[in-house]
Amino acid sequence: MSSSVLQRQQELWKKYMETRDQALKEQLIIEYADLVKYVAGRLSVYFGSNVEYDDLVGYGVFGLIDAIDKFDLNKNVKFETYASLRIRGAIIDSIRDQDWAPRSLRKKSKDLERAYIEIENELGHSATDQEVAQRLGITTDELNKLLQEVNMSQMISLEDYLEQNHETGFDPLSLDRDDDQPEARIEIVEMKRILADAIEKLPEKERMVVTLYYYEELTLKEISMIMKVSESRVSQLHTKAILRMRGKLDRLQSVI
Repeated sequence: MSSSVLQRQQELWKKYMETRDQALKEQLIIEYADLVKYVAGRLSVYFGSNVEYDDLVGYGVFGLIDAIDKFDLNKNVKFETYASLRIRGAIIDSIRDQDWAPRSLRKKSKDLERAYIEIENELGHSATDQEVAQRLGITTDELNKLLQEVNMSQMISLEDYLEQNHETGFDPLSLDRDDDQPEARIEIVEMKRILADAIEKLPEKERMVVTLYYYEELTLKEISMIMKVSESRVSQLHTKAILRMRGKLDRLQSVI
């Protein structure tokens, strides 16, 4: 970000905090519109063709407005960091309110996760589509359709999983936090080891999606262009990778 842009934003924030003028608020919304598009582009990896990108942007705008209303300029937190969480939360809440992930779909997601981890434990290698389909008693075409269906429930259930087992904002792929409790530090170190091992053992294309999405922080569209595959294929690869890694996390929770 250039110094001129940063200075403009700082001046805009100062004026808005002093006056709470609605016109200035609208300027702030426009100023950070690209942030909404970026977060929506990142989350679209979970939805494939089930939810339009423009709808995700629309949901995210409400999160941006909420962030602008509640942001404290005096706290040592970047607005982009604060707003990203609000935007993400608004999108997830909107999807959840519309009940895109009924109980039957969540059960299918758990069945898929179980199939992956059982096969990999038994055979010692990454489960193939054919092996998973055979375990579930379906065809590979039906498996591909099922993977598309569970994309959204996988996103919401992963979010719920992290909220239930760790503090809000927990990132399973960075896992850097201070904690005075020795047992908590041991858990973090062990989780890092298990996730690193799980990522390393992912099939090549799934590992590439995870790397580009979580480490390079690219959007679905950007990953699709780099890998030269469709956006729906990227979503499918991401879903399979998360199913495998969730199984590793579940195993970890059961032994710690």
